Amino acid sequence: MYHCCINLLLKQGTTSPVAEDMFHWQATIMGPPDSPYAGGVFLVTIHFPPDYPFKPPKVAFRTKVFHPNINSNGSICLDILKEQWSPALTISKVLLSICSLLTDPNPDDPLVPEIAHMYKTDRSKYETTARSWTQKYAMG
Repeated sequence: MYHCCINLLLKQGTTSPVAEDMFHWQATIMGPPDSPYAGGVFLVTIHFPPDYPFKPPKVAFRTKVFHPNINSNGSICLDILKEQWSPALTISKVLLSICSLLTDPNPDDPLVPEIAHMYKTDRSKYETTARSWTQKYAMG
């Protein structure tokens, strides 16, 4: 996770407002090297509600990703984006948590039960499929 943090926050990840709209950002997350997403560049959008930071931002993947906690619409099942949100959390911490989710999926709280089942019962097939999607959708 530390390596992902360094890549994300210092070297290769970016965040910026979209068209000068301070409530709509986009960010890139580099696939963690110790995951089937290694080498991928994943675009995410961040929408801040008017009552941010008292309500969490809406974060979604725009790059297709094969993951039990990220569905085909890019929605992310992550507790800090829902009931565990705190105004003390920064966008850097949110992106780091998403990066960590790429390394360590949570198959017990899936958005895509079929992928969670594969992760639990056939890890090799899961990793092969996730690598294939990363190459197809996140590597240019």
